[in-house]
Amino acid sequence: MDDIELRHQVFSTTGPLVTREQARALGLAPRAVDRLVRTGAWVAVRRGVYAERAYVESCAHRTDLQRLADDAACLRIARSHVRSHESAAVVLGMQVLLPDPPLTHVTRPDVRGSRHEHGVKHHLAPYRPEQVLTVDGVRVLDHPRTALDIAREHGVVRGIVAADSALRAGVCRECLWAAFADMRCWPHSTAVRAAIERSDPGSDSVGESLARILVERLGRGRPQTQFGLRRDGRTAFVDLRIGRQLVELDGRLTYLPPSRGGVASRSPDQVLWEEKRRQDWLCGFKLGMSRLTFDDVWGPGQAAALARLEREVADTEARFGTDISDLAPYVVRRLPRPVSCQLSCAPATRTPRRRR
Repeated sequence: MDDIELRHQVFSTTGPLVTREQARALGLAPRAVDRLVRTGAWVAVRRGVYAERAYVESCAHRTDLQRLADDAACLRIARSHVRSHESAAVVLGMQVLLPDPPLTHVTRPDVRGSRHEHGVKHHLAPYRPEQVLTVDGVRVLDHPRTALDIAREHGVVRGIVAADSALRAGVCRECLWAAFADMRCWPHSTAVRAAIERSDPGSDSVGESLARILVERLGRGRPQTQFGLRRDGRTAFVDLRIGRQLVELDGRLTYLPPSRGGVASRSPDQVLWEEKRRQDWLCGFKLGMSRLTFDDVWGPGQAAALARLEREVADTEARFGTDISDLAPYVVRRLPRPVSCQLSCAPATRTPRRRR
């Protein structure tokens, strides 16, 4: 059997990744593996773990790169573990803010204190057996625990984004509080509590969650998500409303066709024209409109975006006030997402009172 046939046999047996030991057991000599890496046919994803170059190059999205790094790292962990934090989130399909470069998170019952080694963070934290799911053969902590682990590890903002994603996935809020009951005395539990309290299933993406957090910083209360109006046979929903100011997050994917990774079913000029008509119709109710991009809600552009929001909201308040009672005949609510949570949540695990 020549090298090409052996290579096909290796990956048809092991999947997209193979360890040096697995390749040797399947008939590839160490020198053959070194030659494949040297010529570029294989890529060393991490020490002793390889993938075909075409597979690595197909990992174009940030979640793909995280999953690739996680899969490779976990192949080198001999002891029992479950994936947690962002490493669990990508397996579960949750939309979260991922670290750059990728950092693999695993939780192990036998590790002596949490530690960070070779791109892997090993967490010492107890978990209940029912919190472990197996997805495509990978053991991960479930949605509620993953969201709260991210909040405890990275703080309130990333925690809110993760909790929003868990709620969008059909997890009930009681299950978030049930998971919190196990960690209420752990370090950084205040960040976890805040993430649950400020989470909202109405944010449809990471960007919308971050936009809501930015609008909250205006100090005018909590914005309403998915505010809708209907009149004369037309219905439109906007991402956020605060008083009489509407806020939309514009994503580049809205204007790109699926062939380029976007979601547009029409040409960019058609999308823009329809968006202009939609905004004109909404502002015809005597409402203001602010538009944000991802750069406005995450990164160094937040301060400038917040200052602009303050000016625009203040202008709307000066022209139209803040009361929306006149819109009552036209307000329409989006149907709530179905809750598919299968976890049992005892009444005692509902929102705990704050300490005074």
